[in-house]
Amino acid sequence: MGIFELQKKCNDSSARSGTLNTVHGQIQTPVFMPVGTQATVKALTPEDLEEAGAQIILGNTYHLYLRPGTDIIGRFGGLHRFMHWDHPILTDSGGFQVFSLAKLRKLTEEGYRFQSHIDGSRHMLSPEKSIEVQIHLNSDIIMCLDQCLEHPATHEQAVDALELTTRWAKRCKTFWEERTEQQNSLFGIVQGGMFKDLRQRSAEEITNLDFPGYAIGGLSVGEPKELMMEMAAHTLPLLPTNRPRYIMGVGTPEDLVELVGLGADMFDCVMPTRNARNGQLFTAQGTINICNARFREDEGPVDPTCDCYTCRHYSLAYLRHLYTAREILAYRLNTIHNVYYYVNLVKAMRKAIVAGTFDAFKKEFYAKRQVNFDENI
Repeated sequence: MGIFELQKKCNDSSARSGTLNTVHGQIQTPVFMPVGTQATVKALTPEDLEEAGAQIILGNTYHLYLRPGTDIIGRFGGLHRFMHWDHPILTDSGGFQVFSLAKLRKLTEEGYRFQSHIDGSRHMLSPEKSIEVQIHLNSDIIMCLDQCLEHPATHEQAVDALELTTRWAKRCKTFWEERTEQQNSLFGIVQGGMFKDLRQRSAEEITNLDFPGYAIGGLSVGEPKELMMEMAAHTLPLLPTNRPRYIMGVGTPEDLVELVGLGADMFDCVMPTRNARNGQLFTAQGTINICNARFREDEGPVDPTCDCYTCRHYSLAYLRHLYTAREILAYRLNTIHNVYYYVNLVKAMRKAIVAGTFDAFKKEFYAKRQVNFDENI
């Protein structure tokens, strides 16, 4: 079981730093986790991730269960050897992907009945099946199966999802305790829609089950940014201070800075990789679109303050050329930069927390972004 050690808390905010111990190494928090949906962070090698400073990555239970299958990955003893990644891995439950991708899905008390988006084959993803698959993947952190909720949702719909999520969490924990030696960590997930009373109720029910860590789900699902932050600010203080707090699927650099200030420890998001493939790069001054004509002759790097492989070796002019020519190398170099930016943004926040200067870090972060560096023409 992973053990979380809280090391430093800011005086002027709820920002905090800690260490999460796993079988495959320690994780210094706060931490950003690159998304490796199908046992790969798109366009990057494990060595690229190590050079970027990534401590932990994500795998996707739904996708890996369907392809290549847990029987194949099981022959390698799990994801680590299969994908040549020797550091911690977190796997999600697969519930969100069933919710968003699968054909003809049907929600029952037993679980999700669905047809594969790949070949139409029929499957059942129950709480027990989700944990069983994740055990075969041998991930360091595994997630309970929860009911995903669309936005907007009624209070009644949110109550139903909350109650089912709690019942499933109990089943997940029982199966995990019976089938493992609990060297990995099982995280419970708080739901409740966009209703503060339900968020509080869900937090109470899930934390009463005493998981090694806790996640806040159901954010960044189409709600206004202000509402997302309001729900996070309300929910984070309801979670135990001696356990890691994971905000699922979030978000922009500004989101991460704000949520760290509210006391969140762990994040994942596809934005660094997906936006890289769409030609959007993150910098200290804001975002840029590499296809913009003003970069055609620019000999400078993406970000003069960045020390990633891409910024050390390549000009904006070359990156623009690669992207407009649709060369494969464009996606690789763009992704190297974006992942490095995200990983090291959170690393810089940790350093500021430890030094007691998080408030000054936050002010400087926003001051740099006063320059309108986002060109979309």
